Amino acid sequence: MKAAVLQRLNQPLLIKNISYSSLEYGQVLVKLAYSGVCHSQLMEARGNRGEDRYLPHLLGHEGTGIVIEVGEGVTKVAAGEKVILGWIKGEGIEAVAPKYFDDAQRKVNAGGVTTFNEYAVVSENRLVPLPKGVPMDIGVLFGCALPTGAGIVLNELKPKKNASIAIFGLGGIGLSALMAANISAPRQLIAIDIEEDKLTLATSFGATHTINASNENVLERLREISDGGVDYSVEASGNARIIEMAFEGLKNGGLSIFASHPKHGERISLDPFALICGKQIRGSWGGASQPDRDIKKLATLYTEGKLPLEKLLSEPYQLEDINQALDDLESRKIIRAIIEINKDLT
Repeated sequence: MKAAVLQRLNQPLLIKNISYSSLEYGQVLVKLAYSGVCHSQLMEARGNRGEDRYLPHLLGHEGTGIVIEVGEGVTKVAAGEKVILGWIKGEGIEAVAPKYFDDAQRKVNAGGVTTFNEYAVVSENRLVPLPKGVPMDIGVLFGCALPTGAGIVLNELKPKKNASIAIFGLGGIGLSALMAANISAPRQLIAIDIEEDKLTLATSFGATHTINASNENVLERLREISDGGVDYSVEASGNARIIEMAFEGLKNGGLSIFASHPKHGERISLDPFALICGKQIRGSWGGASQPDRDIKKLATLYTEGKLPLEKLLSEPYQLEDINQALDDLESRKIIRAIIEINKDLT
């Protein structure tokens, strides 16, 4: 099969021919239809997550495909079934790492799920059947962006009706959070970014106010809109200073949750008196999502028209264009890159 391999940090991924060994206990062979590209992979490829002890290795943690074969012990999915691949562990077996090799029979490392490849050997607990009514390309978002962004709101914030909510950073996770926040009928839903087109998109998703951080004083404007501070904030920009800002923009007693990955080594600084006054902040691991439970709920919201996910996806790239997709994501030309690996599977 063809696969995009991270051979060296801050170097283009290499398209290589890769072979894989026979399935072991708890493993599933999937033929990929689509893969997403999120900032986590961008940060890995650019070396912004610190030392990488597993080079060379495969990347990608959200996708869709069709099961080709299942290993011993697998009961969750069957051959011929359409599935969502994601990094958040769900029900099923946690299998050993798959074995991949290049043409020279050198080992290529991989974790429980990879999606920048034509086929993937996936751990059973990283798969969920694709719900009816969810197309294969849209299904990619159910592997990372949607359960993380929407999960922060639905599983962790759990905002009350008529609350004030601010979303910092309008990538795939931030916009997913905004769509979920809109379901709660907030009094104010404030979208913050530096890209005007993303702010316009946020308005179509229900944002009542927008703040362009490139030419407005964010905290001053936020406090003006919300009469001193918001009840809740979600931070998804990947910037340590913005995490601080999302916390500072709360009213006393408010809650801020962040899911972004600032560069390795960065730290945040908070006013301890604000914590004493009741402001709260915490990080989120995948929106506290349980894939086997939450993907069904999110699929229902999608089919009911409450999550207009089509607007998040770029025109699809081919696997050979993976480096262009990474570059476009880094330069903020797109919200969520999607790689079309085998559209015939849809």
